[in-house]
Amino acid sequence: MARIPDAEIERLKAEVSLVRLVESSGVKLVRKGKDELMGCCPFHEDGTPSLSVSVSKNLFRCFGCEAGGGPIDWVMKREGMSFRHAVEWLRDGAPVAPGPETAKPRASGRRLPSPVKLDADDAALLAQVVDYYHETLKASPEALAYLQSRGLAGELVERFRLGFANRTLGLRLPEKTRKAGADIRGRLERLGIYRASGHEHFTGSLVVPVADEAGRIAEIYGRKIRSDLRPGTPLHLYLPGPHAGVWNVEGVAGAKGEVILAESLIDAMTFWSAGYRNVTAAYGAGGFTDDHLAAFARYGVERVLIAFDRDEAGDKGAGAVAERLMEAGIAAFRIVFPKGLDANAYAAKVTPAAKSLGVLIRKAQWLGNGKAPAITSAADPLALAAMGAVMRGVGEVLPEPASHPSSAAQPVPPEPPSEPPAALPEPMAAAMPPVPVPDPVEVQSEHELVMVLEDRRYRVRGWKKPQGPESLKVNLLVSRNAEDGDTSTDGRFHVDTLDLYAAKARAAFAKAAGIELGESEDTLRHDLGRVLLKIEALQDAELAGALKHDERPGMSQAEHAEAMALLTAPDLIERIAADFAACGVVGEETNALTGYLACVSRLLDRPLALIIQSSSAAGKSSLMDAVLGLMPSGAQVRYSAMTGQSLFYMGETNLKHRILAIAEEEGASTASYALKLLQSEGEVTIASTGKDAATGNLVTQEYRVEGPVMLFLTTTAIDIDEELMNRCLVLSVDESREQTRAIHAAQRRRQ
Repeated sequence: MARIPDAEIERLKAEVSLVRLVESSGVKLVRKGKDELMGCCPFHEDGTPSLSVSVSKNLFRCFGCEAGGGPIDWVMKREGMSFRHAVEWLRDGAPVAPGPETAKPRASGRRLPSPVKLDADDAALLAQVVDYYHETLKASPEALAYLQSRGLAGELVERFRLGFANRTLGLRLPEKTRKAGADIRGRLERLGIYRASGHEHFTGSLVVPVADEAGRIAEIYGRKIRSDLRPGTPLHLYLPGPHAGVWNVEGVAGAKGEVILAESLIDAMTFWSAGYRNVTAAYGAGGFTDDHLAAFARYGVERVLIAFDRDEAGDKGAGAVAERLMEAGIAAFRIVFPKGLDANAYAAKVTPAAKSLGVLIRKAQWLGNGKAPAITSAADPLALAAMGAVMRGVGEVLPEPASHPSSAAQPVPPEPPSEPPAALPEPMAAAMPPVPVPDPVEVQSEHELVMVLEDRRYRVRGWKKPQGPESLKVNLLVSRNAEDGDTSTDGRFHVDTLDLYAAKARAAFAKAAGIELGESEDTLRHDLGRVLLKIEALQDAELAGALKHDERPGMSQAEHAEAMALLTAPDLIERIAADFAACGVVGEETNALTGYLACVSRLLDRPLALIIQSSSAAGKSSLMDAVLGLMPSGAQVRYSAMTGQSLFYMGETNLKHRILAIAEEEGASTASYALKLLQSEGEVTIASTGKDAATGNLVTQEYRVEGPVMLFLTTTAIDIDEELMNRCLVLSVDESREQTRAIHAAQRRRQ
């Protein structure tokens, strides 16, 4: 059940007038002092006024029966309501007009309006429940945040009447002790909205109704939105009985022969939100029904792209669906996601979703025999030129196509090789339409690129700037028989800054350039399309390169043997100590070895932490530098000081298994809480407000930094924080006269 936000509770406590609420219950209040009103308490036999109401604090207290609290507490006790019911009652506008003092002490019925009509038939009753859940969703920050996290907000919510069940439906129904209340609950139990236990079936779930062509609710899907559920609690819920109906049947009807079939409704809505409206969903890996097959046949579907999860259940389910489809004469393809991912997870990892899903659609594996029919769902001409680069960046090698329908039931994708192929497998290349290859780049630098199309030369600047997927603003110069900026009689040029994704801007550029160059607008518009394709191809190639994980260089057998010999050497400690001495460390052998061991422990799940303590200029920083000098540079993050919240914004994994070295503990005093938490808990999180990139509205954003991290500090403090003492090893620098003489001797020898 969704928790009522604290802000809403505090608002009601502050805004609802307790004085008017008490008077509306029939209690006559008489002023006593500047801020206090007195009256007879309705909760016990009260001969003399013992009920005190504070106007400024908006609180009441009875000195006879000890009852007390604020507006919500008054409603709970006076009306006999639960906490949630009282909040709903006050939020919906409780009656606060003064009533007769003889009013009955307790309410005999519910005050909240019922969202369903008691005389409605079953179809209308289900529709009214769906409408109520829909309104609940729009008022639930928790449910809206869940949709936002899955990339499913916006138009989708209204189009498919998505809802949220927060267990408040029963608060608005007639009392179950009345006949009307018992009857309506019985009908809702028969329809599957209520359970025999009296609880709402979809409590705590995102609710997705499935309507038929006539708009009647045929099925309801519920998906729990909270992650902290008790073990064994199902995440996915449906109405009882066999699955019925086809989600987004209008999309199937208008699909023009090709439909995307997702494994779940969440995945199907991901495709729909990305612009692929010819999508529907099975009810799980084994949930492809006769209703789906009948709808495909009724609307002339010729090809189905099966977008099931990339796991064992998804592979098995996709094979079974493909076999049924091909038996019915419908061509079957498999959209292959990276291993372990589904459509929603993949779209969240590789953005923008419209392009990344389009790439996988174009790569869909043909599961039949012979030549594959062409796929049309992702035939976006602006994305075709970039297809090869993106495929090599985020795709995987596809398995060989199945030789017969039953082979589709086998697990589909093998692991990708270390070097992805430069071209698609032959069966897929045959299935794709020819892609025009843009002209090569003549000059490409950090700031500009140049393309030559016949006698027309295009120079593009600003194409590398980070932009959203909806705009491509560049500075574009086109010239004929001239170098950039040449305005001589022989040279003609036109330059402008425009958004290449805006058709009006391209048309205006082509018209003006046509006048300057004496070229037809059609030719220049065609050139702009080729320039656009080239820029997209280059941008996608850079994106694909950024998505590739850096591979650490391997070790040869000889190098591995040498490393193992060092690690198993009986004189390893002496060799490390000798290294410190060679680096100029005088004495401090125990401290140096301890620091070395603590820094190496960064690779453990619970690394050590270290503080070097000494007076000023006694050598603590030199000892820290010496220890860190023997550690890989990429494994350490060093700061002179840290502010209070800086640690929370350092990136989720930027400190994982690294050394966080701070030159002086005093410089990180304001960040001490976060540092201690990171050391003991292994992670820190903070909730902060920021602007939504799409709407500009303020939203709550969570920042998380993962450990484990090895903490390395120095300090001149005599008394070290006790909490740091519990978490860290404390090393004291040798400040004796003998150590000072040894250091001076070493300095003279070096000089």
